[in-house]
Amino acid sequence: MNNYPSGSPKSGESTWLWLFKIISGLLLVVILLIHLIVNHYTAPGGLMTFDDVTNYFHNPLVIVMEALFLVFVVIHSMLGLRAIILDLHPSRKAMIIWNSLLTITGFTAIVYGIWLLTTIINQG
Repeated sequence: MNNYPSGSPKSGESTWLWLFKIISGLLLVVILLIHLIVNHYTAPGGLMTFDDVTNYFHNPLVIVMEALFLVFVVIHSMLGLRAIILDLHPSRKAMIIWNSLLTITGFTAIVYGIWLLTTIINQG
């Protein structure tokens, strides 16, 4: 049973992290819809070829949108995993370790994703 009211931060979760998790979730829905429409409904047969993707990424707005999509997905998922871990009521020391692991994992995923994005851009 929850010890906190619905729609508010959990114990151990700051208001700012909770608020960012909510906002990033809403932004993910918007960016995901744009991403799906552009990548699957405007492409012939619903799939883009590699050449289509590299041409698509030559538009600066696309680069910004895809980079934001990557950043929001990673941050939202790391905050979501952190919330699940908080439900298990870990010790303070364990939470420090989890926070470090999630931060390193998220940062690594974002750096790798940005590297991959720039690699795709430079292919064309």
